[in-house]
Amino acid sequence: MREFILSNGIKACFKQNKNTPRVALTLNISINKPERYSGEYSLMNRLLLKGTSKYSSEELANVLDENAIELYTEMKSDYLRFRFVCLNEDFELALSILSDIIQNSTFEEFEKEKAKLKGELTAELDSAKVKVSDLFTKTLYKNHYYGHSYTMTLEDVDNVTNDDVKNAYSEILRTGTKTLAIVGDIEAENLVEKYLGVIPASENFMSEIEKPEALKNEYAEIIKEDANQAQILQGWRVPTIGSDEYPVLMLLNIILGASGLSSRLFLELREKKGLAYTVRTAFETHRKSAVFSIYIGTEPINIQTSIEGFKEEIEKIKNIAVSDEELHNAKNNLIGKQQYLSETNSQQANLMAYYSIMGLPFDWRDTLIEKIKSVTSEDISKAANKYFTDDYVLAVLKP
Repeated sequence: MREFILSNGIKACFKQNKNTPRVALTLNISINKPERYSGEYSLMNRLLLKGTSKYSSEELANVLDENAIELYTEMKSDYLRFRFVCLNEDFELALSILSDIIQNSTFEEFEKEKAKLKGELTAELDSAKVKVSDLFTKTLYKNHYYGHSYTMTLEDVDNVTNDDVKNAYSEILRTGTKTLAIVGDIEAENLVEKYLGVIPASENFMSEIEKPEALKNEYAEIIKEDANQAQILQGWRVPTIGSDEYPVLMLLNIILGASGLSSRLFLELREKKGLAYTVRTAFETHRKSAVFSIYIGTEPINIQTSIEGFKEEIEKIKNIAVSDEELHNAKNNLIGKQQYLSETNSQQANLMAYYSIMGLPFDWRDTLIEKIKSVTSEDISKAANKYFTDDYVLAVLKP
């Protein structure tokens, strides 16, 4: 792995994987300002591939398809991601197209994409599970950019103009920190400098996205008359990626509900008590915050029993030491997932660029695995007692 800096200050890394026929590149640009209206950034992202000063939307789609270049843009809460995968011999062509998109997108088809966005979100919200997740998110991050949910986007997006989108993108390009990762079997540095070294350098800019306010106990509810099931989400704020407790929380997630058939919540609430077909936990991170949540879909008559089941399993993990065998299995599960999710050139480039944009070294995965190995049963109990408090959000959808 070689790190280098482009002439415009972009921090870059190249990892050579010999004898791989396709090369992957990921470029992340940090988000330093909350969007003015919910959905503004999502709409901006959708329009980035709708043509440049060189290519129309159709021409751009054709040249990518003809050369088997998989090029995407993705809007995350903390960064805008550009990425592509192509054959080694088409690397320069893919770079030239990416450079053109970054610098010369025309943001055409604005009204068409806005209508499509609204239609897709409306369709998504037909799902009871999505609906309760939407409620949970905007309650957990009330009055914060991270809480911009699907329903908030549907309320706000008609206020967004084409100029708003163009100005938002210009601001991100001007102020955002840029990190770049390339993985493959090519000579990359000179070509990357040629096509991405010309992107305007980032200005020194302090992030205006504040850390969310401290969480207080809150209950939120949706009545959906045609719902066949009740949907329950309970969540706590916890430390985010890069913190000392990050690997501990990852293992807590595996033990409680993210390891499928062997997880505690699955065994207790589904297998033994028959409360649900699906029960799981999730550990989702942002730059300034993270959330640990428990989800179950159950019969409406089982709502209180399910919530009590959550509490019972939380109390166990707080007060009864995790056995050496369970902790060992959880570590193997988590390390195996880390390796599985970084098998391809594309996965590796995405992961390296992600770590860097979050303020960590490109090769932080190796450090993370060592940290996971060193977690003790005492660390698990300590974190559970520290973060699974009465300050949580409980969101319920029921008929």
